[in-house]
Amino acid sequence: MVVRGFSLAERGVSEAIGFILIFSIVIAGIGLVTLYGYPMLLKQQTSANERIMEKNMIVLQNDVKSLAYKTVPYKETSLKIDGGSLTVYNSTSTPAVSRLDIRDCDPSGDEYIGAFQSGDLRYSSESAGTDISLQNGAVVMRPHAEPGSVMLAEPRWFYDAQTNTMVINLIGFNSSYTIARAGIGTVQMAMGETGYTRVDIPAGNLLCVVYTPDPTPEGQNYQVAWDNYFINSMKMTPTGTDHEYRLPTDVTNPAILVIKKYDVIIKSL
Repeated sequence: MVVRGFSLAERGVSEAIGFILIFSIVIAGIGLVTLYGYPMLLKQQTSANERIMEKNMIVLQNDVKSLAYKTVPYKETSLKIDGGSLTVYNSTSTPAVSRLDIRDCDPSGDEYIGAFQSGDLRYSSESAGTDISLQNGAVVMRPHAEPGSVMLAEPRWFYDAQTNTMVINLIGFNSSYTIARAGIGTVQMAMGETGYTRVDIPAGNLLCVVYTPDPTPEGQNYQVAWDNYFINSMKMTPTGTDHEYRLPTDVTNPAILVIKKYDVIIKSL
């Protein structure tokens, strides 16, 4: 039997070929979207999560400033934690998350702050491979796969050249138990103990600060971020010894060193 010049067998073959072609185009389109589009969407989402957490950490830094400098007794901030987790590392953590020493540059001189441990409020992104930390009043960030780090928001350290006074604010984090959170969380902070120390430095004495990161291989090394802060923002001078920096006081005149310590209690995340 012939229909309009084609046999039934030939007509069936034509419809089958058309279906296969259309089906192949659809599958190829889905494959291209899956191969190129979906990873791009995931990358954009990961980048968006990272940007959001950068802003969240700066918001938490402002909360800490309110507690420490404005004598607000309690702060509470709700935030969304996507793509990773937010964890509190106490200032008493072993090994230390980081350590800060302030001393006379002369090895035989006085030590004004010895091994101050600040603790860490840290967002770790598994998808982006990035850590963002609120550490000693600063917001710092580092990638897992590459060396180096960057300071997103600086701490409150001051030098007044007219009075030759250096003011250093040290902020530590503590909690009664280990806290970590993913998803929706509420960060509750309260002010703990505070301390104030004034040291009169005779003319000719040099003051030095040393930042020491977590020494373990898996530790969070924000050394580059702090080095850049000391050199570029605080105008400190490297001494050439173990990331040691001389404070920008005028050594020809007596100086004043003011050290303020704040203990921030993380009640919940």
